[in-house]
Amino acid sequence: MWAAELSCIFILFGVTAGGGGWEPLGQPYFDNSTKREATAAVGQPAYLHCRVRNLADRAVSWIRKRDLHILTVGVHTYSSDARFAALHADGSDEWTLRVAPAQPRDSGVYECQVSTEPKISLSFRLTVVVSKAEILSGPELFVRAGSDINLTCVAKHAPDPPSFIYWYRGEQVVNYAQRGGISVETEQRTRTSRLLIARAAPHDSGNYTCAPSSSESASVIVHVLSGERPAAMQSSGPPLPRISPTVLATAATASTVHRRRPWLPVTISILIYQLTSVFIVMFIFFTNVVIQFFINKTLGYPNFRSSR
Repeated sequence: MWAAELSCIFILFGVTAGGGGWEPLGQPYFDNSTKREATAAVGQPAYLHCRVRNLADRAVSWIRKRDLHILTVGVHTYSSDARFAALHADGSDEWTLRVAPAQPRDSGVYECQVSTEPKISLSFRLTVVVSKAEILSGPELFVRAGSDINLTCVAKHAPDPPSFIYWYRGEQVVNYAQRGGISVETEQRTRTSRLLIARAAPHDSGNYTCAPSSSESASVIVHVLSGERPAAMQSSGPPLPRISPTVLATAATASTVHRRRPWLPVTISILIYQLTSVFIVMFIFFTNVVIQFFINKTLGYPNFRSSR
């Protein structure tokens, strides 16, 4: 009883309860229960919801705070950027700003403004993130024939769990009826989808794409090979050049000299070894010539000269 009487008193004095406090009767006020921070993925629509109670004949506008640009007034758009639009249902207290598709430059603060005197406004923050799917196996996957193809896709940084995650092979959605042994498990809470193809055959090779509803897609090239060792897993590149045994011997000797005399640079060590080798070869050659000369003189062998 006393509550009804108290309510009548407030009405007589021109105040009423609403939005967590007492507001002047007939004056618009914001419903602060609405969410004032929103996150959207690049390329997806972004929404900011402003709820105004007791609006009467006043107008609701959306203002971009960084440049004070008027985006919408009522349901009319006052921006040359057609991505901005105001959404409002007749009889509803909610005025929604839609940005579609959202871009990173749209991140920032927006104001929901009511044309009272003086004006009242409420700030909202929009964050636009780059949400891109990732296939955990990397850009390429090599599988032996008869093994399973197991692909895991994660929709990273997605503001909301994707409503669906499709798998494609080339341009076509993976066809479960085409062959047996294909299964997909999608967990919206963890934003994860797993594609399993049992007993893979070479014709299962191809470009597989994971496409979540709220993220950019990701692809992997799968190679199903029948050989024991996939060619791509073997060492590739030009063969190593063959090294002459003489060069190896020279390098080994120079290394020995360098270890015995660390104050000598390696290049000088190699040069000394080469000069020593040349000297030894010349010494042996001239020694053989001298010995041959004395043998010829001693034994009286004639000189072999060409005669006419």
